[in-house]
Amino acid sequence: MKQISTDKAPAAFGPFCQALVVNGIVFTSGAMPLDPETGALVDGGITEQTHRTMKNLQAVLHAAEASMDNIAQVVVYLADMNDFDKMNEVYASYFNRHHPARVTVGVAALAKGALVEMQATAIV
Repeated sequence: MKQISTDKAPAAFGPFCQALVVNGIVFTSGAMPLDPETGALVDGGITEQTHRTMKNLQAVLHAAEASMDNIAQVVVYLADMNDFDKMNEVYASYFNRHHPARVTVGVAALAKGALVEMQATAIV
């Protein structure tokens, strides 16, 4: 196992790493809409938070020598399922022809009061 860490995404704020690579598979921890420099939740609503989450996910994948095109599956957690369409619009803008398998789950709450969190599994 190889632990992945980059300062281009928020540091882990608990006993976990940003990602692990195991036998050519990248398992990311939940990417959240946190500013990589401050660790604070970004200002704005679901659109801004989804953009920041996707950028953080990209940074972790890049550190693992992967890209969005290497993603096999994404799990999306939404604090409010009414945000699904706006999240989906932003999410789609980060993929060209490649569309990973995906699950979207509505949850009661997310850490730090975030509106969205995403976890990805990719192949390198």
